[in-house]
Amino acid sequence: MNITSFVVYCFIVTFTPGPTNIVILSTVHNSGTKKAMEYTYGATIAFGLLLVISAMLNTLLVTVIPKIIIIMQIIGSLYMLYLAYQVYKTDASKPSANQTGTFMSGFLTQFLNPKVVLFTMTVIPTYIMPYYVSKSAVTISVIAIIGIGFLAFITWVLFGAIFKKFLQKHKKVVNVLMALFLVYAAIMIWM
Repeated sequence: MNITSFVVYCFIVTFTPGPTNIVILSTVHNSGTKKAMEYTYGATIAFGLLLVISAMLNTLLVTVIPKIIIIMQIIGSLYMLYLAYQVYKTDASKPSANQTGTFMSGFLTQFLNPKVVLFTMTVIPTYIMPYYVSKSAVTISVIAIIGIGFLAFITWVLFGAIFKKFLQKHKKVVNVLMALFLVYAAIMIWM
């Protein structure tokens, strides 16, 4: 298992702007840190739930159909390349939606967020299952990914205003770097 590629992929997907991170940023600006944290807790629990569901489904699929791993690696690689393109062309200057920062809105948003759903359904079969299928290894991986996700959310809460200004000022450079890291992660799946 290429741990560097796995960690880079998890950090890029969770730290780059997406619906959840943008709502967190907006909530910090409009309602304050306390409301943003409430939203973050809901988002983190839903993120973890999606990872657990993915791990259970993928463990079952790998047990039943071992050849599914190569298909999931292909899907995971293609998804990372798609994300790289999306990050590259992102316009961070567009205004974000003003939403209330509640636990429930944070929780429900994750199930409607295609970035999160696709990530949770591809990260485990792409990075974990080709090398580890034991319940303990998959569980530790899920916990690590949830931790990375929570760290990303907290980062957006704590540095919301600074990070937003930085992204707007240097959006093209940041987007190109993040896109290149995603391409690297997609390539490393096959090494």
